[in-house]
Amino acid sequence: MRREKKRGWMIAVWVLAATVFFWGYQSAFSADTPLRGESVYVPLYSNIYYGDREKPFELTATLSIRNTDTKKEITLISVDYFDSNGNFLKKYVEEPVKLKKLASTRYIIKSNDKSGGSGAKFIVRWESNESVNPPLIEAIMISTRSGQGISFVSRGLPIKE
Repeated sequence: MRREKKRGWMIAVWVLAATVFFWGYQSAFSADTPLRGESVYVPLYSNIYYGDREKPFELTATLSIRNTDTKKEITLISVDYFDSNGNFLKKYVEEPVKLKKLASTRYIIKSNDKSGGSGAKFIVRWESNESVNPPLIEAIMISTRSGQGISFVSRGLPIKE
């Protein structure tokens, strides 16, 4: 009886934790509040590790930036790539890039580019002259090798600089 009660409490705690996590996750990426710009941190995995010996599995990564506003354009000010230690690696936007309403763009990190490591990241800075729906900024990682495949997505997180 005591074990069942404890198990019931553990399940309740997990359900509550999951609810809070997903509620916070959804609100962090909600388009309820129009913005005029922000900086977005996007985690990227140019490789992941598997097995007891932590063998690297190289991935091709695509940074996808989608203007979600149906009426207004946004401007990408910078798209900067950093390695696992936070060291700057590459600037992907030399001049501001305009994304028209509902337009998207992408930047690719090839699977043979190991410079970022497993803790690579992008910092994307965008702005608009008017308040707009914030863009959807994601990294999509994928690889297929020897009949095995892996793919997953990570979403950007607005940050203060």
